[in-house]
Amino acid sequence: MINVVHVITGLNVGGAERTLLRLLANRTASRFNPSVISLLDKGVIGPQIQSLGVPVYPLGMKRGIPGPRVLIDLRRLLKKLDPDVIQGWMYHGNLAATVAASSLGRRVPVLWNIRQSLYGLAKERWLTRQVIYGSAWLSRSPKIILYNSKTSASQHEAMGFKPQKTRIIPNGFDCNEYYPDKRMREQVRKELEIPLNTLLIGLIARYHPMKDHSNFLRAAAELMKAEEGMRIAFLLAGRGIDLPNGPLIELIGRLGLGSKVYLLGERQDISRLMMALDIATVASAWGEGFPNVLGEAMACSIPCVATDVGDSAYLIADTGKIVPPKNPQALAAAWQALIGVGVKGRKGLGEKARRRIAEHFNLSEIVHQYEQLYLEVTP
Repeated sequence: MINVVHVITGLNVGGAERTLLRLLANRTASRFNPSVISLLDKGVIGPQIQSLGVPVYPLGMKRGIPGPRVLIDLRRLLKKLDPDVIQGWMYHGNLAATVAASSLGRRVPVLWNIRQSLYGLAKERWLTRQVIYGSAWLSRSPKIILYNSKTSASQHEAMGFKPQKTRIIPNGFDCNEYYPDKRMREQVRKELEIPLNTLLIGLIARYHPMKDHSNFLRAAAELMKAEEGMRIAFLLAGRGIDLPNGPLIELIGRLGLGSKVYLLGERQDISRLMMALDIATVASAWGEGFPNVLGEAMACSIPCVATDVGDSAYLIADTGKIVPPKNPQALAAAWQALIGVGVKGRKGLGEKARRRIAEHFNLSEIVHQYEQLYLEVTP
């Protein structure tokens, strides 16, 4: 039995956290004994991981660079867990895993997992910039540096991350969890009081400048002007997407979209929401590596429009539309193009998208790649 200890920055809802949850839920239980250390707290995902029988240990770190107390606690916990492999997740988790592992008194292979693209450091917080600089300098230390996108790998290598350490494993998606379901589509539409004949465009992402909700909403205003009289609505879900978000509410009002936008906040039923959409969207300005939300929508046979950030273009291929970031006119035009092909055309693109996920990004194959990697680095 191989003891794999995952060290992750935190366990709130996000792409890395959900990927970790999927890997653990579909692991080969007879060969791998996993545990998870969260530098912050258990968040939303922690209890879900525990429900799989996987222990979760929160260290209670305050946001920032891991300090001496956290590193001491992490080292003590790693000694107790006696790992055969340490898998870091995200910059802070990777850095903490490397520093703590260096003082265990024996060599334990440390793998890094980098989940975002890196178009520049200007938009990153000062502390995050320092962690990235430090990680580039330390990148000779891990056994392997995993990336979930080719774009991310090349960008980090240009920043000084060691290219000889690079491995790429994309995100995987469970087509048994995400699938088209007409009955569920009708049920969700009924719950949200959205008529079935309304074309629904969705953006599922936490509120953050990187996700560029402004781009999405400005494109929505452009589309409403171009398609005046057509029944169209816009669904937004994610952490911070709710009425207390003053700047978001102000922008929606200023663009005249008040009656057209549904704000759902953070949700745990993403697969259900996906089934209600006609078009899924990623409007991000930067930072995406391999967006989970695109793969999930594609698995549900929903055609997608995304900005050309990270590996979105590679993921979507010819099943949807790719547009430049920070260009609401282009985003609106892409939506119009999908509206123009009609219900039948969108259905065909959606079916093609689902086949692409099943053939190239099937979760079971991605889990297998991770497990083969762990076997490779252990004696």
